[in-house]
Amino acid sequence: MQSQSEVKDAFKLLLFASALTVILWFIPLAGLIAHPVRLFVTFVHEMGHALAALATFGEVNRVTLDWNGSGLTLTRGGWGFVISSAGYLSTTLYGSALLLLLRRPSFARTTAIATGALLLIITALFAGNILAWVVGLVFGGGCLALGLKAKPRITHFFMSFLGIQCLLNAFFDLITLTYLSAFASGARTDAQNMSDATGGFVPAIVWAVGWSLLSVGVLIATLVIYYKSLRRRAALNDVSMPVLIPDHSANAAQPHL
Repeated sequence: MQSQSEVKDAFKLLLFASALTVILWFIPLAGLIAHPVRLFVTFVHEMGHALAALATFGEVNRVTLDWNGSGLTLTRGGWGFVISSAGYLSTTLYGSALLLLLRRPSFARTTAIATGALLLIITALFAGNILAWVVGLVFGGGCLALGLKAKPRITHFFMSFLGIQCLLNAFFDLITLTYLSAFASGARTDAQNMSDATGGFVPAIVWAVGWSLLSVGVLIATLVIYYKSLRRRAALNDVSMPVLIPDHSANAAQPHL
């Protein structure tokens, strides 16, 4: 059960993680500190492609990362429509699911362990270059360590920070994707892959704008649901608190003048 103060603390923690994300983006030297987290987000993006390929009975050859924050997943077979869409959408949905699960601080350990285990499995099976191995092992092992050894508050903050990073990075990446789709039609992007999959019938810019709008919608909905559900739970807890009711029955002792 959560008290009103615990609910406020949880939301303040989310706001602090969001503010820290923005600060790390716009302060040049601080951006270097955030770059490893940026590589984690790219890994999640590529992992989405890999899982989509496997889910549609395709094969994954390898997952690679580049130090500039880009990545590449080579697949064979499967449903290209789903695989190409899975990158940005999986990053957004992962970040959203993470924050919604973390409405209950008790889920922090579970989400950390599950994330760590999945990262390590994908790394072991499909990592195709040194950077992919390093990012997968560091973040996979780190999430496992957090889930198994760290204090719950530290685990909750770190996983909230990763969730915010995934949501906001996906959004700003989609802005870049929209620009490339509009003004650099020759660039090989997920949106261009989707356009090719439809024989050019649906242009890349349409996919980019559609994914961007969906990302914004998911981000807003996640924050609204997060806050409202915490407030609702706190209100229920306040109502369920025992209240001392004065006894006004006839048998109650009465003062005499």
